[in-house]
Amino acid sequence: MLGICRGRRKFLAASLTVLFVPAVTWIYLFAGSFEDGKPVSLSPLESQPHSPRYTASSQRERESLEVRVREVEEENRVLRKQLSLAQSRGPAHHRGNHSKTYSMEEGTGDSESLRAGIVAGNSSECGQQPAVEKCETIHVAIVCAGYNASRDVVTLVKSVLFHRRNPLHFHLIADAIAKQILATLFQTWMVPAVRIDFYDADELKSEVSWIPNKHYSGIYGLMKLVLTKTLPSNLERVIVLDTDITFATDIAELWAVFHKFKGQQVLGLVENQSDWYLGNLWKNHRPWPALGRGYNTGVILLLLDKLRKMKWEQMWRLTAERELMSMLSTSLADQDIFNAVIKQNPFLVYQLPCFWNVQLSDHTRSEQCYRDVSDLKVIHWNSPKKLRVKNKHVEFFRNLYLTFLEYDGNLLRRELFGCPSEADVNSENLQKQLSELDEDDLCYEFRRERFTVHRTHLYFLHYEYEPASDNTDVTLVAQLSMDRLQMLEAICKHWEGPISLALYLSDAEAQQFLRYAQGSEVLMSRHNVGYHIVYKEGQFYPVNLLRNVAMKHISTPYMFLSDIDFLPMYGLYEYLRKSVIQLDLANTKKALIVPAFETLRYRLSFPKSKAELLSMLDMGTLFTFRYHVWTKGHAPTNFAKWRTATTPYRVEWEADFEPYVVVRKDCPEYDRRFVGFGWNKVAHIMELDAQEYEFTVLPNAYMIHMPHAPSFDITKFRSNKQYRICLKTLKEEFQQDMSRHYGFAALKYLTAENNS
Repeated sequence: MLGICRGRRKFLAASLTVLFVPAVTWIYLFAGSFEDGKPVSLSPLESQPHSPRYTASSQRERESLEVRVREVEEENRVLRKQLSLAQSRGPAHHRGNHSKTYSMEEGTGDSESLRAGIVAGNSSECGQQPAVEKCETIHVAIVCAGYNASRDVVTLVKSVLFHRRNPLHFHLIADAIAKQILATLFQTWMVPAVRIDFYDADELKSEVSWIPNKHYSGIYGLMKLVLTKTLPSNLERVIVLDTDITFATDIAELWAVFHKFKGQQVLGLVENQSDWYLGNLWKNHRPWPALGRGYNTGVILLLLDKLRKMKWEQMWRLTAERELMSMLSTSLADQDIFNAVIKQNPFLVYQLPCFWNVQLSDHTRSEQCYRDVSDLKVIHWNSPKKLRVKNKHVEFFRNLYLTFLEYDGNLLRRELFGCPSEADVNSENLQKQLSELDEDDLCYEFRRERFTVHRTHLYFLHYEYEPASDNTDVTLVAQLSMDRLQMLEAICKHWEGPISLALYLSDAEAQQFLRYAQGSEVLMSRHNVGYHIVYKEGQFYPVNLLRNVAMKHISTPYMFLSDIDFLPMYGLYEYLRKSVIQLDLANTKKALIVPAFETLRYRLSFPKSKAELLSMLDMGTLFTFRYHVWTKGHAPTNFAKWRTATTPYRVEWEADFEPYVVVRKDCPEYDRRFVGFGWNKVAHIMELDAQEYEFTVLPNAYMIHMPHAPSFDITKFRSNKQYRICLKTLKEEFQQDMSRHYGFAALKYLTAENNS
């Protein structure tokens, strides 16, 4: 701190020098301009050549003196600029105490300064009043619509959370799709001191739908114009961000810039870093009116209270109506209208330094910004090409973006010590449940997993499907991890109906999956597959949580509860739709069993019919599933009867029965206490039996398990004695819970277990 203040004293001395030298010069000139107590003009235009006092020598002296004055003024201007640059490039520890205050980099607020350039200031720890209090809430507004934008928002939020030291309040203007995705994500993310509010973007469409827009963002690209009406009336200021933004600093530094607004300045913007608004990109290029290069609206500081008093709604509407008479449509959505308003009212804008919005489009001039500024703040991928934009430094910026894209979001669940958080019922309940567990229990980790909240990103890829109108539609439900990714294409080829998948991945693996899916013609051609990412946390594979996530997000009345290692027979989707009608599944509690078989061959000529399957069964190419290691799991299916069956037949529940079934979507969930390997499906089938489901085997349906390396969880089960002990304990506790819940009828489960 002492060194910092010494540096400040040096800076103060230099500043005084800058002010003192011209002052002394002007005093000297002022004194030398009097003769006999009368002032003498320094300007040659005001000199009187015919005056007897006038001589050629005195004229030359005065001209020489004027030249010297201008030289001194120029030297001081250069010195001031150097001092300013020295400040902005000062060492990192000069940026202030983040727990107390964030100063801002000065911008300019008038049109002359806009064209003249940007002067960067610096934060100070010596004698500066706090600009952002330690626990002051920072408000951020983002417009988000659709599946892809929801993914982009997550990366933006990660970059903000990584650097932040203040509570955050996100105001998300979202359509129904984005709201479903992001509401679940933030609810399961459980980041302290972060509040989320949603505003229905679909209700705002009528406010801007009258504006023709050619921008790829569509109608949602115009919604920043109506934030003064949309956001709460008591919200005074907000930072507005595009979804393709990446932060490289604490957002509080940007929030602090509000304190620099003066007079009627209500918009904080960075100058546009392309020649778009100059109208010289191509022949007959005719952009909307703008002040100079115009401003980019990827990052906006809005003083909402003042904007409302200025009647912002009326201001931008009148401007848009007037310009559309000649322009016919917007090319850059809201940005065109913002610039047209600023062109007429330049006093509204406070120009932010360029590093608050480094724009990486194909025709950008952003290099002139970061060539001069060593401490970049915000990266803006404002090109439709995004990471594929043409820029010689794009690799540097891409790596910065990928850092947050693949960063483990669970690490951002850190508390802001000293800042009280709003009461969160879910968080409080979780803490209460965990506190009731005995940490000395040898099975503590198993029990704890039941209450772990896993961050969940629904519909990671575009999903578009309307269930069949005859109410017979069936969704295949499964779960997987990264090592089973290769099964996806094969399943899509075998099952043409809708699919709901829960994938257990890390943040980095999620991006690998995205690249894999986007590179697959098979997967990209299917829009009826819902991919739901459940992010890794803890040491166990939460198999039943994954199943529940996939089950919960289906849009059909029925579901086929499968596993990712199985390929359904060709035509099974249509066969099941007919079966649900034939067996009146809508009005009866039935579980339709699809018999399971397996092969030990990685290359299999998949049977096209039941007759072909029976032939392969007789030849030893196929086997009934797990007949050699876990006979009880599927023995009640009665494969001997199935060989000759032509009509559905009923079977009774037996201990350890775990068939793959088709049920209504309202069937009970899987029990989360079972994780990893063992009893996860068995417990669910037991629950169905307790609820008096009737098990019916389908005579012309089948599925085949494909070979794969043993999972990590089955390896732990086989090698770890404590794992097996804990699984046995959880089984007993589950059976006791069944007895308490279903009474006398559930006693058979205890008896069956003892006899097995």
